[in-house]
Amino acid sequence: MMRDKILDFLKKKENYVSGEELSHHFKISRQALWKHIQELKEAGYEILAVPHLGYKLVSIPDRLFSAEISRGLNTKVIGKKIYYFESVSSTMDIAVKLGMEGSPDGTLVISETQTKGRGRLGRSWLSPKYKGVYLSLILRPKILPAQAPIITLLAAVSICEAIKRITGLEAKIKWPNDILMYQKKLGGILTELNAETDELRFAVIGLGLNVNNDKKALLTSATSLKEQKKENINRLDLLQEILRRIEANYLLFQGKGPQPIIEQWREYNITLGRRVKVISHKELREGEAIDIDIDGGLLLRQDSGLTEKIMAGDVAHCR
Repeated sequence: MMRDKILDFLKKKENYVSGEELSHHFKISRQALWKHIQELKEAGYEILAVPHLGYKLVSIPDRLFSAEISRGLNTKVIGKKIYYFESVSSTMDIAVKLGMEGSPDGTLVISETQTKGRGRLGRSWLSPKYKGVYLSLILRPKILPAQAPIITLLAAVSICEAIKRITGLEAKIKWPNDILMYQKKLGGILTELNAETDELRFAVIGLGLNVNNDKKALLTSATSLKEQKKENINRLDLLQEILRRIEANYLLFQGKGPQPIIEQWREYNITLGRRVKVISHKELREGEAIDIDIDGGLLLRQDSGLTEKIMAGDVAHCR
């Protein structure tokens, strides 16, 4: 888009750029230039316009625009195609539809808010506008459907790595899909599949992450990066790093199989070695979480001595 090209040009200049120079460079009229500048201002970019000096970019809005995500992302697969929205019912719904329509591996759907954001088991996910990161990714790995749970673990590891790199904070993982910090929920992952018995057509990873949420707006069981860091976090920097880490681990998984991902997951998890209660298929099981299997299932050793593999369920850590 011409608007994005003008923005890129202004970002590279420290001083004012005359309207004449911009018009000449992009081969557009001064009136067309003025229109594009107004659109950028309406989008939240602060651009000074001074007679006889020209235009100068002063600040960038806290928005996760497609062009801002792409700039400097440097990925090969993840986020090469981006759908950005101010508000949607659910990024998962859009991503699943796009997946059915053939959108490529790594397609990103992101929204500043969701009116019907959802987590596992039909639970709702609060998505306050401009506060968190709410996204869905379409992935097309060449794996069997039975291996798909590894994708959830992969996403969880990637999020923890990105949080550490951007904020210095240590996030942890509760099997199978919760991102925690100091025992409070920071984010959640939802994975949905489109598959046949022996073929995974595509998977959609959904992520909801509390970033700049104020403490008073959070549930008592939840937290945000802002609450823990005591300052606002740059959502764009964090999002880009999450996408980079997902790509690195996604390529690692496809190249070397699940073992490297599982080893990384063990480093971040707070479930293994603990006594847990698991509700799976409406049945309650209790025992020690001793490990995860090669396909991401939780190995639960019950008091009887029997070890059972659980592929999905709600886990509660016993005190």
